[in-house]
Parts: sequence; C-alpha cells; structure tokens
Amino acid sequence: MAGKRVDLEIKNITISEMTLEGKGIARHEGMVIFVEKCVPGDVVDINVFHRKKNYMEARPLVFHLYSPLRQTAHCKHFGVCGGCKLQHVQYQAQLNFKHQHVIDALQRLGKIEIGEVLPILAAPTTQYYRNKLQFSFAAKRWFTEEEIQTTEKIIDSTGVGFHIPGRFDKVLDIDHCYHQPDPSNDFRQALKGFAREHQLEFFDTWFQKGFLRNLTIRNTTLGEWMLILQFFENIPEKVQLVMEFLKQRFPELTSLYYVINAKGNDTFDDLEMQLYHGKPFITERMEDLYFRIGPKSFFQTNAHQAVELYRITRDFAGLTGQEIVYDLYTGTGTIACFLAHQAKEVIGVEYIAAAIEDAKLNAQANGITNTHFYAGDMSEVLLDKSRLAQHPAPDVIITDPPRTGMHPLVVDSLLTTDCPRIVYVSCNPATQARDLAQLSAKYDVKKVQPVDMFPHTAHIENVALLELKTEFKRA
Repeated sequence: MAGKRVDLEIKNITISEMTLEGKGIARHEGMVIFVEKCVPGDVVDINVFHRKKNYMEARPLVFHLYSPLRQTAHCKHFGVCGGCKLQHVQYQAQLNFKHQHVIDALQRLGKIEIGEVLPILAAPTTQYYRNKLQFSFAAKRWFTEEEIQTTEKIIDSTGVGFHIPGRFDKVLDIDHCYHQPDPSNDFRQALKGFAREHQLEFFDTWFQKGFLRNLTIRNTTLGEWMLILQFFENIPEKVQLVMEFLKQRFPELTSLYYVINAKGNDTFDDLEMQLYHGKPFITERMEDLYFRIGPKSFFQTNAHQAVELYRITRDFAGLTGQEIVYDLYTGTGTIACFLAHQAKEVIGVEYIAAAIEDAKLNAQANGITNTHFYAGDMSEVLLDKSRLAQHPAPDVIITDPPRTGMHPLVVDSLLTTDCPRIVYVSCNPATQARDLAQLSAKYDVKKVQPVDMFPHTAHIENVALLELKTEFKRA
C-alpha cells in the first residue's frame, strides 16, 4: 500500500520512543506516527504529511517542551544530507538506544536466550573518526529550503558532497564534514574551487555525462593520505591538469590515484587504477601489526574502534596458542593476522580472490607464518574436506559476514563442524539474530558485546560468543 499525502495538524503530542534512524515515535488514536528530528520526551505540535494503513509520517511545527536527551546538532547539514541522523541526541542516549536495539533484535526477533549482555563499548571520539569518505560531483546540486526561499540569484549550481536520501541524481554540496579529520575538507574544497575556476564539467547522473565524477579520501592513524579521483570522460590533458594540481597543492599526500569510470555506477573494483603519484598503498597500524591499504582494499572505517572490536573478538575466542582457528569472511586478513600470535594456526576463507591476495601480503609483511588463506564459496570450502584436508578440524570459528549476514548454506555448514566455539562479529543485529536462531539448534549464546563504531548513526556492531551444547561435543 503506497499510502497517501495528507495535511493534518496534531497539537501537544508527546514523543515516547525513537527509531535508530533518528525519527521520534508518537501514538495518536491507535496510529503510530514517525516524526522527523524528534527525541523521546519532546512535546510538539506536528504536521502529518503522509498516511499509510498502519502508520503516519510527520514533521515538527512547534516545540512546547524539549527532551532532556536532546542536544544541538553540530553540523549545518544535519537533517538534509542524510548522514549522522542522531546528532540531535546526546551521546549516552545514543548508546542506550543502540544497546537496547541489539537486545531487542536478538531476544524479540531471534528468540535467542543470551547468557550475558555486556555494556556497549562507547567510541573514544564522536567526530572525525572515519578513515574513508566518498564524495560525488554534481552538475546540478540539491538546493536547500533556505536557498530556494532567498531572493539572491544562485550563481553556481554545481556541488561536491553526498547524495540526498532517495535521490540518486541530487547531491548536497558539503561545506564542512565532521566525519574525517583535516585536511580531508581542504582536499575537497580546494579541488572544487580549482574545477570551477577551470570550468571543468561536473558529472550529471541523470544524463550520464561530465568529466569529474567522484572523490574518495582515505587516511590512517599514522598520518598517511590517499586520494582517488574518478573521471567519467577520458580526456588526458584535463586528467593531467587536475592530478598535477593535487600533487603540487598537497605535498603531504602519500598516494594519488585516478580511474576512468564510464559505467552506470561509481564502483571501481573491476576497473584498472592508475597511480599518478606516491606509494601504491597507505599503511595502518593495529597494536604491533601493520596493514597495507590499497585503493580497492576493505578496511574498517573507524580504525580506533576496530582495534577494540578485534580485541573483544580475540578475548571471546579464548585462545591459548594451541587452537586451530577458521576465520570466515576474512577479507584482507585483518582479524586472522590479529589472532595469529595467540593461535596455533589460522585459516582464512573469503569469496573475493583479490582480497585473499592482500591477506597473504599482510601476513607476509608482518612476519606471520601460521596463516593460510583460501578463496571460494564459504559453504563449499567448509564442506569440501579435500580443500582443508591438510588442516585439523577447527577449535574456534570466527565469522564476520556483510550486513546481509550468512547464507543459510553457510550456517548449515557451520552446524556440521561441531566446532566448540564460534565468535560471530556482526554489523547488523537483525541478520545476526536470524543466523543465531538457526545456530541455536546446536549452540548456546554465552555473551554478547555491542560496540559503537559509528557515533551519530544508526549502525552498531555486535560480537556474540557461541559455545557448542554439551550433547554435541566431540568425544
């Protein structure tokens, strides 16, 4: 049911709950109402603009009472760009909401009995914590309400920033982003100014034309920076102009890449990257390990919290140095390398062959000799005894799947291993709950540890420790 547009005003309504996406929840005459930019405890007059069978959507008109959980958002783009949707909520309240969300997902959705729920691990900093951002160029950017209502003539309609939620063709021009430390903002603003000065064409998503398409900025805690420019059109003299400007303007750059991308989307994993200047990778440190990050490498986007996440994973694994560990969805081998010194042997499995090559390089670079990496379908590798014949059965399995969780066949494969201990790292408590419900046929969830990797957003990581039930333990 698509619902219908309405124009209804409701006065003095109290916000009682909140979604993780930052919308307040109120109830009126048996209907649930989702109210933009509201916090539990707010008392407001609202305008209902959309109605469906079971709920309505509204925006606030007048605040009669502000919630004690509320705070002033620090970013001028809050509420428009679609990111950091919890900025108006005090951080401790954010943590409380996320902690409860994990419990609700596991216990209500998954019907999982949990031995212990540990307190959520807060992030040490709530701003400038990301190490990767992607900005889109737009020939016709999104205009804010203030710009539309002003009598001043808009001189330039181009912009560089984030896509407006639900609008693939519109980008909000970003003045200052609080996600990534400086000089991230300097890179973007300088490039935008240079492009406008030299009348370089910004990309038009709707008509699939233009020159400048996308900017990716990566950094590490060691102070290294990588820029990746996507050009839609291959115009060598213009490419040279832009890349030389960045090289000269920002000598602190460790790595400077570009790629020609004339596809229908911004992904470049299948495209050839061109290293224009500097090293082919940047380096991140985690404890005494060093990881090489290339333009296509996956790496946790909050490096400080990633270390804590991996420490929790290692602690839950309960390693003594004698265990055979299987690391599923190993990616570039960060968790496998992180555990290797405390295990007898670590076997990493990953779908993407290129990631496995990075994993091997990371292990080699850190002098780790007790890891083995395999590329292939997760369930097939687990079930194919010939693939893993040279390795003993696992004592511990680590699984860190994508947001969609594990395929049912992978879960079935895990159940055949009768592995004594599984540590499940998840970025989506809902799909984790689904998988744990299936694993509950043989496993008990002993404890879980939520970890806040992304303050001011709805995202939450959760680490769960599973132990094989007594009746299924190996003889």
